[in-house]
Amino acid sequence: MTNFAQFATAFGIGRVRQAPGTVASLVAVLIAVPVMYFTGWIGMAVIALATTAFGVWVADGYGLETGIADPQDCVIDEFAGQWIACAIMNINGPAEDLWSGVARFVLAFLLFRLFDIAKPGLVKKAENLRGGLGIMADDVLAGVIAGFVVFLAAYSGFV
Repeated sequence: MTNFAQFATAFGIGRVRQAPGTVASLVAVLIAVPVMYFTGWIGMAVIALATTAFGVWVADGYGLETGIADPQDCVIDEFAGQWIACAIMNINGPAEDLWSGVARFVLAFLLFRLFDIAKPGLVKKAENLRGGLGIMADDVLAGVIAGFVVFLAAYSGFV
């Protein structure tokens, strides 16, 4: 496995047979929980943005290696998008109790997957960008939208 493949597939997570994007998003949330606990939304945002920048380069290289514009096993974009959603959801502060915290993570996961799969509006248009930028952009936008929806739900006291 090349270096591009290792990072693009998240060390093989993208090669699971069923729903690799969903599996990658779930792993991303499981990683996000302790990151958010120890660093808050700022630490999560730094990791998400670094993953996004690195992901553009890696996804571009992997796409060139495979000859596929958007390889299905390339899941670094799911990590970046999910982590963006997790960072944004807690901008107004951490949850007051365990239930609210769990609910935020679950809602961020579900909404990110919904927006990533359904690709509403700009999310679909972002997919038309070329190379690694196109691979990453739709998931980044899906993460921003999901995170903002969870942020509003948390701000309104819903979760």
